[in-house]
Amino acid sequence: MLTFEELERIAAVFVGLGIEKIRLTGGEPLIRRDVPVLVEKLSRLKPALKDIALTTNGYDLPRHAKALKESGLDRVTVSLDSLRREKFAEITGVDALGRAVEAIEVARSLGMNPVKVNAVIVRGRNDDEVADFARFAREFGVAMRFIEFMPLDSGHHWSREMVVSGREIRERIECEFPLVLKEGRGSATAFRYRFADGAPGEIGIIAPVTEPFCGACSRIRLTADGQI
Repeated sequence: MLTFEELERIAAVFVGLGIEKIRLTGGEPLIRRDVPVLVEKLSRLKPALKDIALTTNGYDLPRHAKALKESGLDRVTVSLDSLRREKFAEITGVDALGRAVEAIEVARSLGMNPVKVNAVIVRGRNDDEVADFARFAREFGVAMRFIEFMPLDSGHHWSREMVVSGREIRERIECEFPLVLKEGRGSATAFRYRFADGAPGEIGIIAPVTEPFCGACSRIRLTADGQI
């Protein structure tokens, strides 16, 4: 596993080549000790580095959020695949929906905006919550991002029938909350929408299965053991 010093040196090379944003992901990045130390080291690359973000399941974020913010973390994304306690526990294996929601509230209170919330939508599992997630975005003022179920699992649990397309997700939301396109995807991952009635919050739809996705990608992924 790369040390923080090695990660800082690699990040400096990428920033020197024009990379402006770094996102710490996992697995779960907060399992690794002293992540605020890494964030502080990466922050030394500002202002050429414009944004440091972290994707987390939220379980430990309330404990680390203040230190992360003080170290230079700009934004967080919290994974949240259900708003129902029993289903959340079934999906994640942990009865911790309350902790995930607390993480979102803490991040907002510390100004890590826009706080993004990711939900992978799977037919027969949580697709009946699409409108509920949109309502959550309005109530909490967050960017709710819906992600098509992708065939990335080594356990071969994916099937095409389980995919809820980005178009279907948008149509389900618009049955209750009409949307207006805010920004096309470009080299980013999500089509972004605002609520037509001016309510707070945002909807993002990431559709890597049913729509062309990789051609405009400008991202580089560095694994924990140094592979690109």
